[in-house]
Amino acid sequence: MSNRFFFGDSDSSDSGEDSLPYPKPLSRAAFLTPDFDPATYLSTLRNRHQTLEDLRAELRDRSQHISKELLDLVNENYQDFLSLGSSLQGGDEKVEEVRLGLLGFKRDVDGLKAKVDERRREVQDLVAERKEIRRQMQLGRTLLEMDQRLQELERSLMVTSSGLHHVDQAGLEDTELSDSGDEGDEGEDGSTSVSRLRKHAQRYLLIQRMIKHVGPQHPFVVNQGLRIERLRNTILLDLGNALKQSVAGNHEEVTKILGMYRDLNEPQEVLKILRERRP
Repeated sequence: MSNRFFFGDSDSSDSGEDSLPYPKPLSRAAFLTPDFDPATYLSTLRNRHQTLEDLRAELRDRSQHISKELLDLVNENYQDFLSLGSSLQGGDEKVEEVRLGLLGFKRDVDGLKAKVDERRREVQDLVAERKEIRRQMQLGRTLLEMDQRLQELERSLMVTSSGLHHVDQAGLEDTELSDSGDEGDEGEDGSTSVSRLRKHAQRYLLIQRMIKHVGPQHPFVVNQGLRIERLRNTILLDLGNALKQSVAGNHEEVTKILGMYRDLNEPQEVLKILRERRP
C-alpha cells in the first residue's frame, strides 16, 4: 500500500517512478449516495493507476475504519442506550389509553354506520312505496280513461246501460254530425256510415289495448265484461248489416268492412255472414 495515497514530493520529482500519477483516496461521499451500486462504482475506477490488490486493501481499510467509527459511536452513546429502557417505563399505560380510545372510536363509527344503514333502508322503503303509489295512480287514471271511453263508445253506438241498442233520431243526427266533422263528407252513397263504423272499431281496439295493459284479470275489467261484450256484439252487428248491404254492389265498402273485421280479429263472423248470403 505504499503507492496508494501519495503523488510524490518535490524532492523526488527527478526520479521516473515518483513522477507517475498515484491514485487519490477513495471518496467517502461516493458511498453515501442513495442509489449506490457496487458494480457501477467499481466500473468508474478502471482508470485508476492502481493494482487490484491495492484496491482491495484500500476498500478493506475503509470497511475497518467505518466499523471503528460505529463502535466509537456506540461507546459514546452507551449510557443513552442503557437508559432507553427506563425512559420507556409507563409506555404500557399510554398504549392502553390509545387502545381504549381507538376502541371507543370504533364503537362510535359502528353506531353511526348502523344508523346510516337503517336510514338507507328507510329511504329505500319510502322510494319503493312512492313508486308503488305512482303506479297505482297511473293505473287509476287508466281505469278512469277506460270507463270514459266505454261511455263514449256506448253513446256513439247508442247502447243503453241495460244493453239495448236504442236509436232515436236526435241521437243519430248528433252522432252523424260528430263523425262527419271528424272524417269529412265522403259522399251520399253510405260512405259516411262506413267511416262511422271504422271509428267505432278503432275506439273498441283502443279499449282492448288498455285492457291488455291493465290486465284482463283486474277486478275493474272483470266487472266491465258485460259492457265490453255488449259493445263488441253491437259493433259486429253493425258491421254485419253494412256488409250485407254492400256485398252485392259496392266493392270498395266491402274491402273497408273486411279490413275492420281483420283489425278486430273476427274472421269467423265474416264467414258466417257470407254463408248466410250464399244462395
